[in-house]
Amino acid sequence: MSNPLKKTMVFLGLAEEELEEQAAQSQQAQPTQRQSAPAAQAKAEPAPRPAAQRAAVTPLRRVTPTKPQAAPSMNEILTVHPGEYRDAKVIAESFREGIPVIINLSRMEDAEAKRLIDFASGLTMGLHGRIERVTSKVFLLSPEHIEVGSAEEAPQGDGGSFFVAPSA
Repeated sequence: MSNPLKKTMVFLGLAEEELEEQAAQSQQAQPTQRQSAPAAQAKAEPAPRPAAQRAAVTPLRRVTPTKPQAAPSMNEILTVHPGEYRDAKVIAESFREGIPVIINLSRMEDAEAKRLIDFASGLTMGLHGRIERVTSKVFLLSPEHIEVGSAEEAPQGDGGSFFVAPSA
């Protein structure tokens, strides 16, 4: 095994060690044994192959999804008026605990508000919640166990951007 690339591959476990050389050595040893044995016995039994070496396999743990057993009763709603993107931490911690969050983006610049809404969208998607726009700058993040009802039906032509007011 003089090839450095082959040595590296064997070290990393990407190739097996010299099985070809081991097979060649065993074939060289077998002809000397066959010369002493009768020719009929040599034809009846095929030459034994070296057993493939296998690494020990570690079983993987089965991951069970963690969901709340029973929906906790809703006894608070958090309203946040973020001024900067760093206020997303408060939103995420509360939402992760199952508290609905109302985000009022009126104090933020549009670029940071878009970043915060992207973050909130990912947060609600990851925790199986919902995000709804209440007004052009107010959003409701509701966890999975909270049902939100509306007396009015959402307008059908509301397919624009988060920050563009629908034209009437």
